[in-house]
Parts: sequence; structure tokens; C-alpha cells
Amino acid sequence: MDRNSIIGFILIGLIMFGFMGYQSKQYRKQLDAQAQIDSIARVEAARQDSIRQAYLLEHPEDTLVANAVSSGSPASIYSDSLLNAASLAESSLVTIENSKLEVVFTTKGGQPYSVRVKDYQNYDKSDLYLFKDGNSQLGFVVFAPNAVDTRKFNFSYVPEASSDNTVVMRLPFSNGGYIEQRYTLAEDSYSVDEQVSFVGMKDLIPANVLSMDVDFDVTMPRMEKGYKNEIQYSRLNYYFPDDKKPQNIGNGRNGNKRFDSRIEWFSFQQQFFSAVMRAPKDFTSGEFRIDFAPKDNEKGELMTCSAQMRTDFTPGSDNITIPFEFYFGPNHFSTLKSYDHKYEKTIPLGGWLVGWFTRFVIIPLFNFLNNFISNFGIIILLMTIFIKLVVLPFAFKSYSSSAKMQAIKPEIDKLNEKYPKQEDAMKKQQATMELYRKAGISPLGGCLPMFLQFPILWAMFRFFPASIELRQQSFLWAEDLSAYDDIIHWSPSVLGMDHISLFALLMAVSMWLYSKIISGNQMSGNDPNAQMMKFMSVWMMPIMMFFICNNLSSGLSYYYLLSNLITMLETWVIKKWFVNPDEIRAKLKASEGKAAPKSKWQQRLEEAQKMQRQMQQQQSKQNGKRR
Repeated sequence: MDRNSIIGFILIGLIMFGFMGYQSKQYRKQLDAQAQIDSIARVEAARQDSIRQAYLLEHPEDTLVANAVSSGSPASIYSDSLLNAASLAESSLVTIENSKLEVVFTTKGGQPYSVRVKDYQNYDKSDLYLFKDGNSQLGFVVFAPNAVDTRKFNFSYVPEASSDNTVVMRLPFSNGGYIEQRYTLAEDSYSVDEQVSFVGMKDLIPANVLSMDVDFDVTMPRMEKGYKNEIQYSRLNYYFPDDKKPQNIGNGRNGNKRFDSRIEWFSFQQQFFSAVMRAPKDFTSGEFRIDFAPKDNEKGELMTCSAQMRTDFTPGSDNITIPFEFYFGPNHFSTLKSYDHKYEKTIPLGGWLVGWFTRFVIIPLFNFLNNFISNFGIIILLMTIFIKLVVLPFAFKSYSSSAKMQAIKPEIDKLNEKYPKQEDAMKKQQATMELYRKAGISPLGGCLPMFLQFPILWAMFRFFPASIELRQQSFLWAEDLSAYDDIIHWSPSVLGMDHISLFALLMAVSMWLYSKIISGNQMSGNDPNAQMMKFMSVWMMPIMMFFICNNLSSGLSYYYLLSNLITMLETWVIKKWFVNPDEIRAKLKASEGKAAPKSKWQQRLEEAQKMQRQMQQQQSKQNGKRR
């Protein structure tokens, strides 16, 4: 590994540490903001309670309000007798299902009560629910002529209008009109269509009411093995019509966002599963919020997401229908893409370059191999070999440059002995560059190929933790390639760690071994800068990568381990059969006393060095005159 490669690794490490520091700072800000919001909420709750108590003192005859206050629930008085009856009626559950989903609805609010994804299980092998036991609230608020919040009323189930895949529920009004909610579960699909209709309510909804509010709150449970990894890839997405990709908040941090612009859909995204709500006619504005539960909460909750939306409709009709669409299912790229609403853009595949490589190379290759091979450990091995062969022409120059530098190490040591003083650094650098030219070594030989390979390394870093295909797939000692493969775990955590992942440890050891072999033959023990770079490449980078990968997908650590082993094999082959140290040293001996041809890059470098010396001399003269 040459100097430029090591500098590249150092810069990457600094960027990663800086990013983690920035995340920690943002997280602390979120906690302060959350404390302020909670304080405001407590004050508002106390104010509402005092209002209800004052109303009860003025109207002691109102038993509805009295019961509401005594039970701690908000008091509501409705001029419509049927609404009053619906607010006090008992609820019931209705279930529809297909081969992929089981959706339970409650007549309380006419809304989904629980959603079970059939083909998947939680890490503990229990049934996988996106939400269950009423851990969701879907409500529509419309003025008719006062504010009517559907969550507060018990709808009537309409069996004659329902079927095996359709649920119809209605909230009647005294004038003969009603609000209808119709849910249809498509066959062999994760999609649920909803129609909210206001039938016979032309005289109840004022002509100046042009919109209604849509509130959707969901508390998702934990589903995966590693809490840190799960919350890191969980978030709330929202998509503006005709935008290139959705925006998001979350990724392990509490957050909220408000928009006064049109939004086509939003999704509550766990690491591998999502609940998406889409308005074909768009939401006109929205406010989003996401809050992550503590790791050891008793209910096993992961996060609570909420969306307070508004959507328009045209009044003046006795049958106003507003459509909505839901997706309750896995974050599987091809499945999400099949809906043609850019749902697949929620999968974190990286920026435009990395994302392009992942979508058009990694995913097709992964799916192709999966058609013939069921063992995902073997698939990752074959993918690694294929990628290494593709980038070998670019890597060959880097590996051969490293091998050549090993061959001329004795000559480099002589230069270090010849120019031991710091003031001779420029002379030593010029002599080193001259030696490189004679040996046919490019100073950028290691940096450029590494730069070309970096998007691939980052693409794999993004792909493995987000790949649902690896979820709960075992290989060797790893029981789940999408989670860490802990061989030792303890409590409480030390330095943020409560386990050791074996694949991450082996990856770090392989990285240390390769760096030690390469840098050990290149670095000079008398150069403090070289010693620092050697320490960074041999020790700091492997340790840092271990801490990063210890909590991530074991499939990712396995891929990096394979990549390091194949790199060592390629380096050994190139050194043994493609680079002859004796020939290089003979070439150097034959060129003694002769000036080596200079490349354009080398000429520019020398011109820059010459200008630098002139500026230093001029600065020294000016300083001397001032004295």
C-alpha cells in the first residue's frame, strides 16, 4: 500500500469519525427539542382537563360529559343523536386476508387494527406484525357542520356490501347520510385500497369546506436482532409529486417536519418493512413526526410515526369519494418498484453513482445468482469474485506499483539515510520522485485505482444492511446474515459494545494482516511521518472498521473479509509472476547517472516545487529586511 492509498484511508477515517460526531450532536439537539415538546404537551393536557372540569360545573346534568371526565377521556357533545350513539357503542373486529397479508379492522373509527405479514417472522420466530392490538390510529376529520373525527365513533359493519376481500363500514347521520369507509385487499398483493365517501351529506358539509384532515399514527414493534442497526435503517419518508426521490426524517434520531406543499405519499419504514399511505389526488400539506423507543422498553416497541395531513375535495355533491392506497409489506426492491410510485427509492442504496451501480449491477447480479443458488453465503462469495475480476484491470496497476515499491525499498532507505534532516525534505522528495521514474512507478498508481473501487465498496456497504433477501438467512456460524453474528456477548455494554461479531473480527484481522505485509516493506523506521502513516494503516483503520462493522450485517463483514483475502491473493500472484524485483533493481543500476524521462505530471510537480522554493526564499528576504 503506497503513501497515496494510506492518505486516502486516513481521509476516509476522518470523514467517518466526523460524521459520527455530527450525528451525536444532532441526537442531543433532538433530545432537547423533544423535552420542550413534551413539556408543552403536558401544559396543554392540563388546560384541556380544566376546561372539561369547568364545563361539568356549569352543566352538572350532562351525564355524557360527567362519564367522560370521570374516565379521563375527552368529553364530546354532538347535536346529532346517531353520532352520540356511535360515540358510546362497543366496537367489533373484522378480518380480511390473502396469501400475503392478514388485515384486521376495527369498527371503532372504521380503521385498520392490525396488519400481519404472512411470509415473514420476527427474529424470535413470532408472527410479524407491522402494528397490532390497536397500535395505530387512522382518522379523518371533516366539518359536517361541526368537526367530526372518525376515530371517536363506532362505525356499523355492512356485511351485504362486504366480501372476502372487502370491508365496508358506515357512520350514519340523522339526516339519512353517512360516512363510508371501504377497504379492498388485492389478491396476492401487499396493497390495500381505501375509499372514503360522504354520501347524502350535501346539506351537512358547508359549501366553503374544501378539505379534510387525515391523521395516521402507527407504533411499530421491534422485529430484528440488533437494536442499533434496526433504528439506523428505520425512518419516515415522504414524496413530493414528480420529485426524483423521497425525503426522510429519522434514521435513529427523533424528528419532525412540516410542509405546506403537495405530497403524494408517505411511509413509516422499519429496516425491512414499511407501511405506506398514498393519496392519488395528493395531500395538500402535512406534518410528520417520528420518535424512537428506548432499547429495553417493556412493550418491545421500535418507533412511533405520525402524519397529520390535509387533502382537498370538491363540495356540493351527495356522493363525495376520496381514494387512498396502502402498502403493508417488505422493503423488497423489485416488489416496491412494481407499484410504479417510486416506493423503491426508500431503500437506502446510496447517492447517484453508488445507487446506480447498486441498482443496475449489484441487485441484478444478486437476483441472477439467487435463481440458481439458495445458499446466500455462496452467492456473496461468487459476487465478490465477480466484482474482483471486473475491477482487476484497475487494481492491477495499484498492486504492481506496491510490488515495485517493495523491490526498491533498499534504495528508498539509502535516500532516507542521505537526507536525514527536516530541511532536506524537499531534496529527498525530488530524489524519491526521480527513483520512481527510473523504476517505472507512478505516484498515483495506488490512489487512482483505489478511488475507482471506492464506489463499489460503498455500494456494498449500503446494499447488505438493506437487503431483505439476507434477512434470517444462515451461513456457517451466522444465523442471520442481515444482523451481527455475535460469538461473545455481555451486559452492560463497554465502550458502546455488548458483543463481538466473529465475521467483523476476522475482517479486521485480515485488513491488519494485509496492511502489515504491504506497509512493512515500504515504510522507513527513521521517518516519523512514515511511522504515523504506518500506524494509521496497520492499526487504526482495522480497529475503526471493526467497531463500525461489529453492529452491522454479518453479510457485509463476510464480504469485506472475502475481498481482503482475494486482494492478498491477487497481490501475491502479481508479485510472484508479474513483477521481477531483480529486473527492477537492474534497471535502476543501468540508469545510474542518466536522467529519466519526465511525464507531464512530473514536470508540473517540479514546476510547483520550484515556485514554492522561490516563494520561500522571497519570504525569507522580506523577513530579513524587516529585522
